[in-house]
Amino acid sequence: MSDDLAGRFEEVPMWPEGRFQGREAFAGLVRQAAVLLAREKCSPVVFSDADFSDWPLGERAVVEALHAWAGQGRAMRWLARDFRAVRQAHPRLVQWRGIWSHIVEARACPVPPSAIWTPAWAMERIDPERCVVVATADIGRCQALRERIDACWERGMPSFPASVLGL
Repeated sequence: MSDDLAGRFEEVPMWPEGRFQGREAFAGLVRQAAVLLAREKCSPVVFSDADFSDWPLGERAVVEALHAWAGQGRAMRWLARDFRAVRQAHPRLVQWRGIWSHIVEARACPVPPSAIWTPAWAMERIDPERCVVVATADIGRCQALRERIDACWERGMPSFPASVLGL
């Protein structure tokens, strides 16, 4: 783990809660969530979005945080309508996904929510166009989001393989 990431563990005191708006606020929440996932070792975790095109998932610090999070007993699910943007825009994340393929499952579904879900906290972009996000530790809201994610997961098809084999 880099010194920069270790410092981030100390800088992020707790899970953010409330209503946030704007692309920078959203990106900041994703970055903060990645660091907190690593610190708290949350599992399972769900990342869900139409295509993740405006998530900062390819940034070195985010991938380092996900690497620090990953390990025995962890599980992550990704939902997307389409993973092409991930492959094109986030090569570091694609490489990380290959390394940790045994703990990461991915499915494509028609209309996934734009969200991060953990057992104790969730954030959902309730208006992706205006980038309005609600972050909460409220058990009822987290459970309702998980039920929508699970329904999408059940309708989804396996997607975004860890490696692409060819002849």
